[in-house]
Amino acid sequence: MMAFVQRMEMVFVASADGRGECDASLRAGPPGFIRVLDARTLAYPEYRGNGVHASLGNIAENCHVGLLMVDFVQDLIGLHVNGAARIVEGADFTVAFPQVPADLGQGPRVERWVVVDVEEAYVHCRKHIPRMARVHEKREWGTDDPGRKGGDYFGAKQTPRWRPRPHAARRRFPSTTHLGGGSSRTLRPR
Repeated sequence: MMAFVQRMEMVFVASADGRGECDASLRAGPPGFIRVLDARTLAYPEYRGNGVHASLGNIAENCHVGLLMVDFVQDLIGLHVNGAARIVEGADFTVAFPQVPADLGQGPRVERWVVVDVEEAYVHCRKHIPRMARVHEKREWGTDDPGRKGGDYFGAKQTPRWRPRPHAARRRFPSTTHLGGGSSRTLRPR
């Protein structure tokens, strides 16, 4: 698992705010941008982004995160990592983890790190993972050009702002995949 993590070039990050409202986001970088600090701790860098701060805002309210790394090119397999995350400013991270180079060699300076204390890690079935081909292209990391960042790609700026209705109580179901010891069960009432 450690070797797999260290060769990944992207990770999908799932987080939720204090009310349980979910968000999923993509983080990417050169192989090794996700750092294995030890057998129970991972870290990934945060750069200046789109200004939404959805993942960081969620982590500030609710430390639980789910990470999904998928190898679409070579092995067609994935790895789930769930744990408790904390946001560590760049300078503080450098002091706490001097073994991690401050510059990852892709341009912009890391502003902060998300450090994840791993609670569980398990395989993502390869059955429906599509094979993709690597395309080598030079990426300009750290741009603030709205057009190159995606801008208003979906034309959402002209859409009236949607206001969700107040939350009704949600029924939570027990998990069938997040069980320790390799066991599984069917869904059942609490």
